[in-house]
Amino acid sequence: MAGHRQSLAAASLKLPALLLLWIFSLNWGHAVAHFDPANMTELQKHVSFFDRNKDGFITPVETIQGFVAIGCEYAFATAASASIHGALAPQTTPAGTPLPHLTIYVENIHKAMHGSDSGVYDPKGRFLPQKFEELFKTYAILRPDALTLAEMHAMLFAKRDLDPISWAPPEIEWGLLFTLASDWLGFLHKDSVRGIYDGSVFTKLEKKWHPSQSDI
Repeated sequence: MAGHRQSLAAASLKLPALLLLWIFSLNWGHAVAHFDPANMTELQKHVSFFDRNKDGFITPVETIQGFVAIGCEYAFATAASASIHGALAPQTTPAGTPLPHLTIYVENIHKAMHGSDSGVYDPKGRFLPQKFEELFKTYAILRPDALTLAEMHAMLFAKRDLDPISWAPPEIEWGLLFTLASDWLGFLHKDSVRGIYDGSVFTKLEKKWHPSQSDI
């Protein structure tokens, strides 16, 4: 019996620390959300898809739900949520908020913008139409209204800044979206790319994978 208890104790120690923090975070209060849903920036709209109850806060569980909704496997969604919240939540959490800082605050998402991005958002997370058009004029070679996988990678390579740590996030983000949103010929269409910036492509993907649930 003692050996059994020890094995259970040892197993419990192997639980990911972040998972334990998630459990605790569900019972902690949030700072007040100060943003107007009717006047969100494109970046705020982008992340708000994952704010499943539209309260201005994104919990790790909501991020998992959002990834599953757009067609990702649960294991990937869980790993992605851990990575995203570990990186972004501390940057968006208002000063003085009690630990753990695992909730993403939609109003402050611009504070978590990473380097090596496409340059289509300004520092406040607002959409820059001219930069979006330049992206396609420069990198859409085979078709003016779509990107191939090679063209997408060429764009990401050209947009890299001097910090190698910033190279991986856009590669992962764009790679996932290309996998989920490109057509059967291997083209990521311009309207889908536009939908990345305001999150509308996520809504379309949810309707594709879960048509009945998306209408509830």
